[in-house]
Amino acid sequence: MDRSARFIANRKQDKIRVVREQPSVQSMREGEEVLYFRNRGALTRYRKERGKLWTSDMHGSQDRQEKGKLTIDKLQVNSKLEYTSSFVDYRMFIHNFTDDLPGTKIYMPWHGAGEQTSFPEARTSFLAPFDMTCHKIMIRLPEIDNSATDVVFTIERIKNQETADDEATVCTFTATESWVDDNNFTISKSDWNANPKILAGEMVQIGLNPENTNIVTSEKHFIITSVWKVIVTI
Repeated sequence: MDRSARFIANRKQDKIRVVREQPSVQSMREGEEVLYFRNRGALTRYRKERGKLWTSDMHGSQDRQEKGKLTIDKLQVNSKLEYTSSFVDYRMFIHNFTDDLPGTKIYMPWHGAGEQTSFPEARTSFLAPFDMTCHKIMIRLPEIDNSATDVVFTIERIKNQETADDEATVCTFTATESWVDDNNFTISKSDWNANPKILAGEMVQIGLNPENTNIVTSEKHFIITSVWKVIVTI
């Protein structure tokens, strides 16, 4: 191949064409590179090498979406994944307690195993470090004595513990189901009558108020887990 032919060949290789259809191993030649706009807005560069398709996304803004599994090699020195602004996380909390259910409202513990009947209390209060929204609450019911009892659940918050002048109910949910022994019961975000969101710096408590006194007449184990969507701000 003379100099002119090599120059033309190199110029052809330097230009990467934009294609309209999703590239695949079958549609590309070995060593070929193309560009393709995905539906989510990313401009993706494809290259076929050693019979395998390789991709690299390019973005015109700071918003990015990654597909697949992200792995950090722990064998590398100082290898870590560090957030520098904010991110969304899901945190789980345990609210287990052992008791009967009186005909008055009780508040679930955030630590320990003792529920309380007043607000605020140390074991049944949680000071939110970030904005957080209740994703769901799962309850493993014990043996039930009266399965036809409605139970009202509440998420409550307070900003000033000293004056209690800003105490308020954030949202409520009335469970009207027939309770089943040793069965899981779930309250989803959409079940609440309002957005179950707590702001950073607020204290939150979760209330449980059965309408009858005989739903559980002796001490039983209530196994409860809540899941919260947390906006972690660095």
